[in-house]
This record gives sequence, C-alpha cells and structure tokens, in this order.
Amino acid sequence: MDFVTHCLECQRVKAEHMHPARLLYPHSIPHYKWQVISMDFVQGLPMSKNKHDVILVVVDKLTKVAHFIAGNLKDDSPVLAKRFVHKIFRLYGVPELIISDRDPRMTSRFWQTLNITLGTKLNYSFAYHPETDGQTERVNQVLEDMLRMYCMDQQYKWEEYLPLVEFAYNNTYHSSLKMAPFEALYGRKCRTPVSWDSIEDRVVIGPEILTEMEQQVKLIRE
Repeated sequence: MDFVTHCLECQRVKAEHMHPARLLYPHSIPHYKWQVISMDFVQGLPMSKNKHDVILVVVDKLTKVAHFIAGNLKDDSPVLAKRFVHKIFRLYGVPELIISDRDPRMTSRFWQTLNITLGTKLNYSFAYHPETDGQTERVNQVLEDMLRMYCMDQQYKWEEYLPLVEFAYNNTYHSSLKMAPFEALYGRKCRTPVSWDSIEDRVVIGPEILTEMEQQVKLIRE
C-alpha cells in the first residue's frame, strides 16, 4: 500500500472506484433530551435462544444515552413500532426527529405514516456519507466489541449480556460530554458498587476485603 501511494506511475494508471461524495449537511445540536434520536441495526449475530439475531440501537443525540433492543431480522415495521413503543416511547415520549439509514423497515410506508401521524420527522443518511450518522455507527462498534469480549466462547448467549453491556455503555465517561451519559440524562452519577463516591457507601470487594476486616478487628479490640 505504501509503495502504491508513493509510486507516480501507479497513481497515474490507478482507477478510481469510489463514488463521488455528496455535500454533508451536519445536524444541529438538540435543545432537549430525547428530542432528536438516531436508530440503526446491528445484524449478523448468532441466533439466541429467544430467536433473536439483530439489535436495534437507539441513541439520544444530546446525552448519548443508548438503548439496545434485541430483535429478529424477519421483524417487519409493525413489530419494530411495537418494540419502539415498549422500550423508548413509554420512557421519553415522541421525538421530534429520527435519524436512520435507508433500511427497508425504516423506509416502509407503515413506518413513515406512523411517524407523520405522531408528528415526528424522519431524516435518512446520505449515500456515501457514513459520517452523517457517525455517532450511531460508533456506538455500534463499541457494542460489537463489548459483546465480543463478554461472549467470545459462547456467542449464542449474547442476548443474556445485552442489559449489562447497555448499563456499562451508559455509565462510561464520554470525552465529548465530560461525564457519563447516565449523569447527563439524570443529573447525577449512577449508584453502583464500583462507582460509589461516598466513603460510607463504598463496598470493598476482592482481596482488599481482608485488609478491611483486619482494621475493623483492631478497632474492636482497642
């Protein structure tokens, strides 16, 4: 690759296989939480025991909070709408704008009519511009890496780890937010044994528990 890029003859005869890129129209920053969301599918997963092989990724553009919803590749638009109501609508209401790619379920007449009725605008990513919805694409990469780490040996169990992956992602520090998405959404840090800040709330785990017990015994003897 380095030889080809530095070879004048190669650059002269090399054919261009990329399509011409269109103009990029960046989206404006939302003013409210869950006002603008993006949706995408992670496909090609092993079939789980619940007959699920895809993950619907829904991300809030402002707080970066993500929800991972398991589904099946054969699910049509009505099933997608039911999952959306059960997992997103009941928590955050109707968004003003949904950004997605041109998946057949996203471009179906049922999905478009439903969102027009609810007053939600649909924006589709431009061809040859994956960075149009780069935030969701990045979340997909992180999701795939985390699932691969959790269930490398037993890939069909990915759905069992999906809630833990969602929890871990939403409570991970984001450099763009200067905080975790959970904190950006609720205004406080998530209270867990591994992230408690108050000394009286901390739980000692692992080998450190022996040192803690010895100190408590000394205090009792004194």
